[in-house]
Amino acid sequence: MVAHAYTVAFEGVEARLVEVQCAVSPGLPAFSIVGLPDKAVSEARDRVRAALTALAIALPSKRITVNLSPADMPKEGSHFDLPIALGLLAALDIVSAEAVSRTVALGELSLDGTLVPVLGALPAAMAAAEDDRQLLCPRASGPEAAWVDACTVLGAGSLMDVVRHFSGQSVIAPAMAGVIAPETGLKDLRDVKGQERAKRALEIAAAGRHHLMLTGTPGSGKSMLAARLPGILPPLTPLEALETSMIHFVAGLLDQGGLSRARPFREPHHTASIAAITGGGRGAKPGEISLAHNGVLFMDEFPEFPRAVLETLRQPIETGEVVVARANAHVRYPCRFMLIAAANPCKCGYLSDPAQACARAPGCGADYMARVSGPLMDRFDLRIEVPPVVFTDLNLPPPTEGSAEIAARVAAARARQTARFEGVAGVRTNADAEGQLLEEIAPLDAEGRDLLSRAADRFGLSARGYHRVLRVARTIADLDGADAIARHHLAEALGYRLSGAKER
Repeated sequence: MVAHAYTVAFEGVEARLVEVQCAVSPGLPAFSIVGLPDKAVSEARDRVRAALTALAIALPSKRITVNLSPADMPKEGSHFDLPIALGLLAALDIVSAEAVSRTVALGELSLDGTLVPVLGALPAAMAAAEDDRQLLCPRASGPEAAWVDACTVLGAGSLMDVVRHFSGQSVIAPAMAGVIAPETGLKDLRDVKGQERAKRALEIAAAGRHHLMLTGTPGSGKSMLAARLPGILPPLTPLEALETSMIHFVAGLLDQGGLSRARPFREPHHTASIAAITGGGRGAKPGEISLAHNGVLFMDEFPEFPRAVLETLRQPIETGEVVVARANAHVRYPCRFMLIAAANPCKCGYLSDPAQACARAPGCGADYMARVSGPLMDRFDLRIEVPPVVFTDLNLPPPTEGSAEIAARVAAARARQTARFEGVAGVRTNADAEGQLLEEIAPLDAEGRDLLSRAADRFGLSARGYHRVLRVARTIADLDGADAIARHHLAEALGYRLSGAKER
C-alpha cells in the first residue's frame, strides 16, 4: 500500500508543496528516503523510528520506501519528520489515509515523540491554503501559522496527539493567531532640536516612501533623525506583515508565535559585502535590501560603502525586487524599501562648516561625493543639507510637535494613497506610480508645467528626476489634503530635488 502525506519545501520566500509517498512492501527490512533529501532529512528515519517506538508502534520487518516528490527538487530541514511519520502511520492503517491526504504537515520529532517547533509555519500555511488543505504543525508554531485566515491550523504537542486526532479519539482544536507584538523603544522626533527642514523632508519621505539623502557635518544630527523615522511610519498592513514575515523567516529572523506590525529598520555597516546587501551565501539567503522590504534601509557613511555595493542598489530601487543568482540557486526576493542615506560633505567632514574650514576645499568634497555615481544619486527623491546645530538651539525647550503629531499627518497621507491606488496591482504609495498612472494622479496646470520646464532646463533634470519631482509634489499635496498639485507644492518638491545641484 502506498500512502500519501504532504509537506512543503522552501525556495526563497515561496513554499512549494511536496508529496510524501510511503510504501511498505515485501522484501529485506530497510528504511530508505529518496527524492534529493539533505542530511537532516535522511536522518529523519532514525527520529521517526524512535518516536514510533515510544508510542509502542513497531515498524514491520518489510521494506519501507519514502519518496519525496517532485524528486528533482532539493529537500532541506528537519520539518520532514512529521509528514514522514504521518505517511507511515497511514500506510500501516493506524490512521485514516484519506484524512492524512487532506493535510499539509511539518514538524521535527524528538526521540520520545514530542513535536519540536520549526521555522516555516507561516509560508507553509499559505501554501496549504492555496491547495485547499489544513495544516498540522507543532503547537508552538500554531499561533504563527494561524495568521493565515484561509487555512485551518492544527497545533499538536506530540505524535500521540496526532494519532489520537486522526483516529478520532481526541480532536485537536484549531490554533489561534498569536498576539501582535507591540512596538517598543521608538524614539521621538521631539528629541531633535532645530533641523526643521530636515524634519519636513523626513515627513515627506515617510508619507510617500521616497528615498532621502542627508548630507551634513559630523554631529549635525543625520543619524539621530534617521533613527526616529520608524516613529512616524504607519504600522504594516496585514498583507505587508505577511510579506515581511516570509522574508524574515527565510533569513531565520522570525520569532515563534506572532507577527510584528512594526516596519523593518535595517542599518548595515559600511563594510558590508555585496552578498550581505543584496543576498547570497548558502541557500541564497535574502540580504539587507530584502530584509528592509516594506520598511527602511538606512545606510550611514554612504560614500564609504564599496562602489560595487552601491551600484547594486540601482536596479532594486527601480524594480522593487532582486534576483539572487548563484550556481545552485536562483531566488527572487521582493525589496520595496525606503532608502535613507547619510553622508559627510567631504572626507574630513567640515567642508560646509565655516567655523572649521576644510583645507582642501572644494576638491575634497568633489572627490568624496564622486564615490556615489550620478545614476545612483539621481534615484534620490529628496536631497537636503543638514547644517550644524547652533548651540543656542540646544538650550531651547523641546519642540511642541513630536513624532505622534507628524505620524498622524503621515497616516492621513498614506490613507489617501491607499484609496487612490485601490485595485492597482503593485502600487501602494506615490513612489510606486509611473507612466500613465503618474500623469493621471499628478496633473499640472500651465503655471506648474512652466515652472517645472524652466527648472529642468536650467538645472538639467533627467527624465527620471522629472518624474520623481512629480511624485514628491503629489505627496506634499497629500500631506496638505489637497486634491490638485499647487505651484507651492511643486516648488517645494523642486527645492528638495535641486539641493546642491549646479546651474548649467
